[in-house]
Amino acid sequence: MTRVLVIGAGVAGPVLAIALQRIGIEAMVFERQKSDQGCGGSWLTFQANGMDALRAIGIAEPVESLGYDLETISFINGRGRALGRMPLAAPRDDGQLSQMMRRDDLYRALSDVTTEHGIPVCYGKELIDAEWTSGGVEARFSDGDRATGDLLIGCDGIHSRVRTLIDPAAVKPRYVPVLNIGGYVPDFTVDVPPREFRMQFGTRCFFAWTPTPDRGTVWFANPPMAHEPANGVLSGMSDTHWRTWLHELMDGDVGPAPAIIDAAPGPMFGWATYDMPVVRRWSNDRMIIIGDAAHATAPSAGQGAAMSVEDAVILAKCLRDSTGIPAAFAMFESSRRRRVERIVKHGARSANSKAAGPIARIIRDAILPIVFARSARDGGRSMRWLQGHHIDFNEPMTHCNSA
Repeated sequence: MTRVLVIGAGVAGPVLAIALQRIGIEAMVFERQKSDQGCGGSWLTFQANGMDALRAIGIAEPVESLGYDLETISFINGRGRALGRMPLAAPRDDGQLSQMMRRDDLYRALSDVTTEHGIPVCYGKELIDAEWTSGGVEARFSDGDRATGDLLIGCDGIHSRVRTLIDPAAVKPRYVPVLNIGGYVPDFTVDVPPREFRMQFGTRCFFAWTPTPDRGTVWFANPPMAHEPANGVLSGMSDTHWRTWLHELMDGDVGPAPAIIDAAPGPMFGWATYDMPVVRRWSNDRMIIIGDAAHATAPSAGQGAAMSVEDAVILAKCLRDSTGIPAAFAMFESSRRRRVERIVKHGARSANSKAAGPIARIIRDAILPIVFARSARDGGRSMRWLQGHHIDFNEPMTHCNSA
């Protein structure tokens, strides 16, 4: 039986391990973080195409119960002028909607499903090196442990160690000039229709909020920061500093942002935003990267988790339907590269519009109503390429049936 070493237990790693088990491949998952380390108040939009990919291998049900459906997204500017409303996701034949959920809950659910399938997950294992052996590949970890397998798959995120092992000259993550901060405010209501996310292109900061079914509010902000912050700068900012800065950025703009900032549970903390330009090499003879390690997109695309799940399921299909590992890797790349690089570009455009200057804001506010009106007229069908992606796990894999 083929044995796979999976590096990373976030989203792609557990899904990949389960998909591999379905095709008779044994997997072990290794995660750098301790099992009890979480993501604080971080929430994510898990898009409909991600749920579709989970359903393809029979593990959607535990995730579907984690969050709540979102149907529409609306936009206003700093003065409160409505810029437009559109479906959050393209209509799908199966009726699947995108969902808001806590990132920690998603990680925990996927970890639990992995355990239920009898797949071992080893925490506190930081990969430092890997080398080919006569029988496959050997991984070495910072604690001195080693593991051997027939191949190694990097699901280890945007700062992937596996990516640099495959290609020491690989491009580094590209800084996107906005930060991320957000969370959940219990017992706090906002004047927004159910299942709608209100996005505000503020004068100095992008701010967003949406009601939850339990009468709370999920929110996030993207404070602009033109240059990448040095290590320790953001982690060294106090709760008071974040709140004061957010108030200054939102001062003069209409809407509930000031009240949300005051009511949000602390301590607040933010993080830098990155994406991955084109990654030249995804694989060598025994190692491959998927998910954020290969093609991280800015959070504004809302597709990071969903793309990782798609990757995991499709790579398993490629390994099942190819004559060998190199052929499977080539099939995977030819099937995925065009789609994921298009999504990365889409996310970069959206992120950069949040940090627009005075002239760019005027142009943006004039153009967006036209764009959103067109999208509303076609019911979001123009975005079917993004959230309408479907995977049939039983369908034989070809070089182009996932583009």
